[in-house]
Amino acid sequence: MISHLYQPMSPSVLNLIKQVIDASHAEGKWTGMCGELAGDERATLLLLGMGLDEFSMSAISIPRIKKIIRNTNFEDAKVLAEQALAQPTTDELMTLVNKFIEEKTIC
Repeated sequence: MISHLYQPMSPSVLNLIKQVIDASHAEGKWTGMCGELAGDERATLLLLGMGLDEFSMSAISIPRIKKIIRNTNFEDAKVLAEQALAQPTTDELMTLVNKFIEEKTIC
């Protein structure tokens, strides 16, 4: 099994998600995501900045994610996503996201 190697917040996985979002938008379609990643606080910031249109998650995650989305400036999230996707490692990406959260105090 190689499932232990999967890191949803790795730059390569997030870049693939961004490609899907961009391709669907180019065709005039919305893009949604369901699952644990859509309900992750840090991922929410990046997915929002990448242009994800719909987040589907467990009911218990909704209030927390709703607060993050409401308290985040979309332009700031776009800049964060661009910077994050350019990071060479997951650790560097997470450091960038954590710094953003500390500075913006949104979570």
